[in-house]
Amino acid sequence: MSEVQSITPRSSAYLDALSQEIHKKLQRVLANSSQRRKLLQELFADIALEVDDRAKDVIVSKEEDGISLAEDVNGGLLCFYDVLADYFVRVPESGKPILDLIVQQWSQSFASHIFALLFHKWLFEVHLDNPEVLLRYSSALVQGATNVFWIDIQTNSRHFQSLFHYLLEDVALDHTRLTKIPVQAQRDMYLLLSRFILFYNSADKMDSFLKQCPLFPTAFLIGGPADIFVTELTDQLQKLKVEPVLLHYLSGIKVLQGMELRMTTSTRLKTCLYSFTSPGGPMYPTRAVRHAAWEALDLLFPVGRYPRHLISLFFRLLYPWYWPSSCWNFVISCVQAVFYSVLRLIFSTWDKISKPKSQ
Repeated sequence: MSEVQSITPRSSAYLDALSQEIHKKLQRVLANSSQRRKLLQELFADIALEVDDRAKDVIVSKEEDGISLAEDVNGGLLCFYDVLADYFVRVPESGKPILDLIVQQWSQSFASHIFALLFHKWLFEVHLDNPEVLLRYSSALVQGATNVFWIDIQTNSRHFQSLFHYLLEDVALDHTRLTKIPVQAQRDMYLLLSRFILFYNSADKMDSFLKQCPLFPTAFLIGGPADIFVTELTDQLQKLKVEPVLLHYLSGIKVLQGMELRMTTSTRLKTCLYSFTSPGGPMYPTRAVRHAAWEALDLLFPVGRYPRHLISLFFRLLYPWYWPSSCWNFVISCVQAVFYSVLRLIFSTWDKISKPKSQ
């Protein structure tokens, strides 16, 4: 992860002022018990905002050979939480008053969100000796990260992608950082990342990620790293309600092809995918989702492909109210296929005619 190479006096003063403002808002939260949720939600929205160009000129310092936060994994998207998370690592004393106030608000909504955004780097970069404090902070980080990642899911955005990439690349794939938190927190972190790794387009890190899987006490029951990963991914699929996100998962799930799984895990995944192939309850998948699920199912489980389609067709015939839409889509598909075939024939014939005859 790239970060600001140096903090200039100007940027340091600006970030210190931001820290003081956050501290004031948290004090206001403590003083106003009836408005705590609303105030915390507003504070969360503030630190999740994208930094505007004027503030970016103050905060980000580019040295001749340095890399700035503006060139981070978010493709140029720089948010206040990115900057503040780095600042609290470099200047821990600025973050301590804020952290103390957040701890007093653990039971409040959005408290864990704010902690995860502001202190996800601090937790792994600053040395902490107390095991109980480490477990408490680690649990809050996992809970907060889960919540903000679901915000991205619901809005089909990648606003918190930098947080995910830090937890994956700089923590889960870095043994020295991962072992700083308790074993239970390591397992929770692994399960969390398993659910969102496809959403944040990090399937290329899957092999390294599976190798770093911490030991689970019930591994003899649930299987190895691949089984744990696929089980979490299957549960995630069943919770998704946003069509573009579900289509994104169904497209990315094809990377599981060839992965060795236990029979129970494989059956679970197959059942989950099959549930998306039929219209109606309980999933009510759209036509695009049904086709994407069929493609994933046929690719991952080619054995029994044709019997599955025949059984599906048989059950579709049991519901006459689906016949008109099915017939209409079939007619449209046939017309499109004939149209494109005619176009290909015309273009190929034209190419043959336009080519000069060989002497």
